[in-house]
Amino acid sequence: MATSRFTKGQSGNPAGRPKGSGLAGELRKAITDSAADIVQTMITNAKAGDMQAAKALLDKVLPTLKPEALSVLLPDMVEADTLSAKAEAAIDAAGAGELSPSAASDLVSAIAGLAKIIETTELQKRLEALELLLTPKKDEK
Repeated sequence: MATSRFTKGQSGNPAGRPKGSGLAGELRKAITDSAADIVQTMITNAKAGDMQAAKALLDKVLPTLKPEALSVLLPDMVEADTLSAKAEAAIDAAGAGELSPSAASDLVSAIAGLAKIIETTELQKRLEALELLLTPKKDEK
């Protein structure tokens, strides 16, 4: 095993450039020193109608609203006996205004994912059954 010429946790160049001394560090220090003035200017600009300043302030203070998922009961979907009929029920519910298009899309995507899982599971079972049939038993050799 090769040994490293550097000691773990110790800088290879202790006399090197100090942290925060580059352009990014200088900018960070300038912003920190003037943060109160910058924020006050942004507030003033936002009140004067500067939508970019308003958006920047609001993005930092208020979280973006996410759609709230509600549970829905779609009798047609519950009664459907095939996955394609369930997907069709979700699309029909969106068309009738009973379900939002994004919720219907999420349901159809979930149904498609379930269909892939079922298909993969069935293929795996078939392959295992074929392997059992084709694998010679120890006493048949």
